[in-house]
Amino acid sequence: MTKKNTNTLITIVGPTAIGKTALSIKLANHFKSDIISCDSRQFYKEMTIGTAVPEPEELAAAKHHFIQNRSIFDDYNVGEYERDALKKLDNLFTKNPVQIMVGGSGLYVDAVLNGLDYFPDVDKQIRIDLTKEWHEKGITSLQEKLKVLDIETYNTIALDNPHRIIRALEICIGTKTPYATFKNKPKTPRNFNSIKIGLTADREIIYNRINQRVDIMIANGLLQETQNLYQHKKLNALQTVGYRELFSFFDGDFTKEFAISEIKKNTRRFAKRQLTWFKRDQKTLWFDYQTDINEIIASVSKNINAF
Repeated sequence: MTKKNTNTLITIVGPTAIGKTALSIKLANHFKSDIISCDSRQFYKEMTIGTAVPEPEELAAAKHHFIQNRSIFDDYNVGEYERDALKKLDNLFTKNPVQIMVGGSGLYVDAVLNGLDYFPDVDKQIRIDLTKEWHEKGITSLQEKLKVLDIETYNTIALDNPHRIIRALEICIGTKTPYATFKNKPKTPRNFNSIKIGLTADREIIYNRINQRVDIMIANGLLQETQNLYQHKKLNALQTVGYRELFSFFDGDFTKEFAISEIKKNTRRFAKRQLTWFKRDQKTLWFDYQTDINEIIASVSKNINAF
């Protein structure tokens, strides 16, 4: 008789500023579990305000992992995160069969829950050349190149994300095969059950919460934090909403007011992409962001008992 797998990972997803951190802490306290962060912006210790790192009292309320554990000077990718997160979960499951994962980075969530597609190693000079092209000619040049080499990926990728485009292009060029060809292959099964919770709200509410969060970030010193990082603005870790726009302000290309409005606009766009990504999984249990915690706990517990 096959032994029943009792290990369960509860993953909380949803758009930015929806309240995922608060919910993760409530669930962690209820199940007496740790919290694995899968927010790829919160890995870096030099970035605090602009990445909405949990407050000290939130970090103290439950044991967190993968929060500000790297430096912006480190090369760290989703494959390495998948390896590290699975290793950490193996350890945590020896102490408690229920653990929590939370974050809005869809690719990182999928890496832990389902595994990554395998891509061959390619010449590193290709990435260097493509990055140079991006800085000199802009993202449109990369987009057009991808459209020619891999129309399937072009039609599904986030076209405003230069790093995703460069990753796809380096595979296309290095293997002379479309990036899409390597995707959706069979993955290694996980040794835990999975429950995914999604938090959402009406779009106007989400956008208002985003606007308010940006205003709070500015009030809390985001400009000073970004100015401290300005000399390193070309690092991959800093090519993100909230910093990129303020770098343009420090470059003299934007006024401060316009930079702040661009942060809000680009964060709203990011939230829309997050929802599109997470809505793909039909098994996700969606809740309004104001749902009573006891209702969510009851639903999660019922699903745990069903495994």
